[in-house]
Amino acid sequence: MKLYDITVETVQGLEKTLEEYKGKTLLVVNIASKCGFTPQLTGLEELYQKYKDQGFVILGFPCNQFLKQSPGSNTELLEFCQLNYGVTFDVFAKIDVKGKNQSELYQYLVEHAPNRQGKKVKWNFEKFLINKEGVIVHRYSPSIEPKDIDTDLAEIL
Repeated sequence: MKLYDITVETVQGLEKTLEEYKGKTLLVVNIASKCGFTPQLTGLEELYQKYKDQGFVILGFPCNQFLKQSPGSNTELLEFCQLNYGVTFDVFAKIDVKGKNQSELYQYLVEHAPNRQGKKVKWNFEKFLINKEGVIVHRYSPSIEPKDIDTDLAEIL
């Protein structure tokens, strides 16, 4: 299986394959609305605005597995991100990033990440940077701020 074969669910409940993002540089992030790292949404949006014209896309996946820090419906989470942090990057339906119901996307990301390969997602806002060929080039811990990814991102764009 390749990254682009994976199907994800939109906030509207529609299935979408990642094929749509082929040839783009991606940052996949499990986001939350009530987490100490939630203010990173501002930095993620700034990064997205800075590089979106160069083929950079952020895919935000709400996850409620860590102390239930993403309560509410998918629509409520999207509205929260937009209203409170000005998010314009793609936000999808809630998913599981670990455990027995781990999404296919996160199974793939964890298995193929170059660092911490095979290790479960530690918390909200863990980030996976993927180049235009669909290869995961970096995996960042939740404490890494979006601005600290800028150099790595600029190198692969």
